[in-house]
Amino acid sequence: MIGPKAYIAKDKLERNIKNIRTYIGPKKLMIVVKANGYGHGLLNVASILSSQEDIILCVFNIQEAILLRENGVRNNIFIFSRIQQDWVIRAFELNLWVNICHWDDLLLVDRIISETGLCPKIHLKFDTGMTRLGFDITDSEKVFTFLSDRPKIPIEGIYSHFSTADEGDISFAEKQLTLFNDIVLQAKRNGIIFKYIHCSNSGALLNLPDSYFNTLRVGMLAYGVSPSDEVKMKIDVEPVMSFCGPVVNLRRVESGTSVSYGGVYKTKKETNIGVVQIGFADGLPRQWYEDGFVSYEGNYFNIAGRICMDQFMVDFRDVKPNMGDEVLIFGKKKKDEIPIETIAKKINTTTYVLLTAIQGRTEHITI
Repeated sequence: MIGPKAYIAKDKLERNIKNIRTYIGPKKLMIVVKANGYGHGLLNVASILSSQEDIILCVFNIQEAILLRENGVRNNIFIFSRIQQDWVIRAFELNLWVNICHWDDLLLVDRIISETGLCPKIHLKFDTGMTRLGFDITDSEKVFTFLSDRPKIPIEGIYSHFSTADEGDISFAEKQLTLFNDIVLQAKRNGIIFKYIHCSNSGALLNLPDSYFNTLRVGMLAYGVSPSDEVKMKIDVEPVMSFCGPVVNLRRVESGTSVSYGGVYKTKKETNIGVVQIGFADGLPRQWYEDGFVSYEGNYFNIAGRICMDQFMVDFRDVKPNMGDEVLIFGKKKKDEIPIETIAKKINTTTYVLLTAIQGRTEHITI
């Protein structure tokens, strides 16, 4: 297929996981594969990770979880989104773990158990400062008393989420950690023991070792990308994805030729302008055109003009790529390398935004 390609390096993902395991020691490991595997392709990533049966896969919604089960993934799967009545029984049937984060959620599963005797395994989420999903801390005693009186509710884990663990100043994350520790102890005093206790994301793994508990959730780090430029990388990981697009046209133009929308790019001399079949609809950030470049045969070439929805142009100077040759947008492929962090910093965005934008027409190829 002619179009954008995301090459996913199986050996690099496996090596990243191995090095993360070595760093954290004998802890349980959750790998976040939501948002189409952070743009890497949900099934591509899951097919690699599922060979390690003890890895827990984290998705956001029930649809992602169903897709994994339909494609033979047998690992434990945890759903981050708030539980919904219309799929609670389906989650039980597929052996999926669910997030309980609100008083109404507890009432829902209690009622369903009473009516059907069925309930998926649950992880309690407490809000310690993200102000997103999660029980209020002030409700913790009420929650634990409720659960102590209902032993049929299958409690599997407890967790929270840091909001600043990937920043240089982690003082707020440390306050969150103190609150979470207090909640875990409070549960224990109520006779509730959790098999899985998790609070650390990739930033906390690198920045806050006291937050490890017995389980860690790893997202961006597993894909070989730093969660933040404020966090020192202490683990040897490599980018798993190489994002590329094919050259589909080449023409020689004169000096002063306008290129792309608005004519903001004008050639400074006679040059080769190539058309690459990938655009902002495929996840290439449009604002990257101002100072952006691609890599081809080990050399950088400037993006020529505004990136279009489906294509963009490159000033190849005197180089003549063959039709179908691929340019590297970011990643590392043979002689070509452009760190995704370089683009994120230059256009003032995050690697999370860039990776999860890759979708639609992009073909994901495991290599």
